[in-house]
Amino acid sequence: MRAIGIIPARMNSSRFPGKPLAPLLGMPLVGHCYHRTRLAPGISETYVATCDMEIKEYIESVGGKAVMTSDSHNRASTRTAEALEIIEKQLGRTFDVVVMVQGDEPLALPATIAATLKHIGDKDVEIVNVMARIATEEAFLDRNNVKVVVDLKSNALYYSREPIPSPWKGFDHIPSYMQTGIITFKKDALSRFNNTTETPLEIVESIDMNRVLETGGSVRMVSVDDFMIGVDTREELLEAEKILKDDPIVSQYL
Repeated sequence: MRAIGIIPARMNSSRFPGKPLAPLLGMPLVGHCYHRTRLAPGISETYVATCDMEIKEYIESVGGKAVMTSDSHNRASTRTAEALEIIEKQLGRTFDVVVMVQGDEPLALPATIAATLKHIGDKDVEIVNVMARIATEEAFLDRNNVKVVVDLKSNALYYSREPIPSPWKGFDHIPSYMQTGIITFKKDALSRFNNTTETPLEIVESIDMNRVLETGGSVRMVSVDDFMIGVDTREELLEAEKILKDDPIVSQYL
């Protein structure tokens, strides 16, 4: 399978405007996401998809590749789908698999990104999403963190910004998982997503993958032990910076 990594990023974040270019260890946040994705084994090309020229110019200034997409996208997945169409036309070749790493996942490990490719090789799996165990009740209650519950085969049952499953019997012993922004699609699955209109629960929760579940599809969730932060606030940016100071992957960027 020929796999491409695409990192959707935009400056107009309601919770953290200008987030992709916010400095993190002296490098814009999106730069960490770009380098960590391109270092993932099995990915033949890596691009940033954006509607903001300043992001494109930054990525190209460090030798990376970026494509301009529409500024009308509500979902990272649809921006990724548009970017794929543009890239395939530019390169004159197609890809079988698209690994989407959202531009606010600076702690994503290349090995974790690559691990999704093993699961997408299963003929019955069309979409793979990484999830991480939620360590604290505070994080579990935080609506910035998307929670997911799964069935006995690790397929997603539902995504919510509310604390699911219910902690009414106590937080310590429930399977509490956070969805991460690492989602791998077989090309046909991404195309179907892009050609389907937004669905009610997707809109209510503001979560792309609920569209897949509401229309009868499935998402295979893969649990990792990595500590993950999807940066939505300046406080989370500072937390990510503390962790990255001792991260050996950073030295591999150059």
